[in-house]
Amino acid sequence: MKFAPAQVTLAALVALSGSAFAQTAAPAAAPVDPISYNISAVSNYKYRGQDQDTSKTSGFKPALQGGVDYANPNGFYVGNWNSTVNFLDTKNNKANVEVDLYGGYKFPLGDVGMDVGALTYIYPGATKANTTEIYAAASYGPVTAKYSSTVSSGYFGVGTTNAFNARGTGYLNLAFAQEVMPKVTLKASVGSTMFTSDGKKAGGFDYVDYSVGASYDLGEGLSFTGSYVGATNKDKYLTFQHSTTASVNKGTFIVMLTKAI
Repeated sequence: MKFAPAQVTLAALVALSGSAFAQTAAPAAAPVDPISYNISAVSNYKYRGQDQDTSKTSGFKPALQGGVDYANPNGFYVGNWNSTVNFLDTKNNKANVEVDLYGGYKFPLGDVGMDVGALTYIYPGATKANTTEIYAAASYGPVTAKYSSTVSSGYFGVGTTNAFNARGTGYLNLAFAQEVMPKVTLKASVGSTMFTSDGKKAGGFDYVDYSVGASYDLGEGLSFTGSYVGATNKDKYLTFQHSTTASVNKGTFIVMLTKAI
């Protein structure tokens, strides 16, 4: 479940001189393609601190991931991101893939970068887990604060089997990313999932997730990331288990190799 949307930087066009001597004018810089792609291999796909493969007890649960993003120069963007998963919804239907669709608008507010949008998580074959959220984020320097609010009746399966729904479930995330030496970026985040009273009656529970690690730029759009990820309330989880009793919230060291195009 997922993934925040990727930023695409657009190069400014360099204005050509009005001089009749065109050979002395600075050439126009080629604009960066507004469409970008990414593909990753990860040792364990955790979303908001929780394993998205509940079929195994070990921490090694490899997943393939990838997506495409389009960023318009005016700040609007749309994208798609996908990942392999392995869990059951509330009707015991198995989800093998997650499909995320999102769109939004980024704009400056003084020195703060703003981002507002909507994101829907789709699980073909396990539709009771489908979830839609709206979000708003603010970035200042290396720090980003983002709040997401559920607008669908269900939150990854919670609120889809009884009289109570999970609409209004909130998720607040604080993230830090800073290059600490050439090609090395330190990353850390903490998030809080907060259910409404109806969401708790439907079976939801509040918990905190965390992540700390670093990424290394290998060049040519290739990067390697290592991080320790987990969550509190290890005896509880949102997704339905298979036959294992291992907590999907357990802290795990995760490695990921990503290629951006």
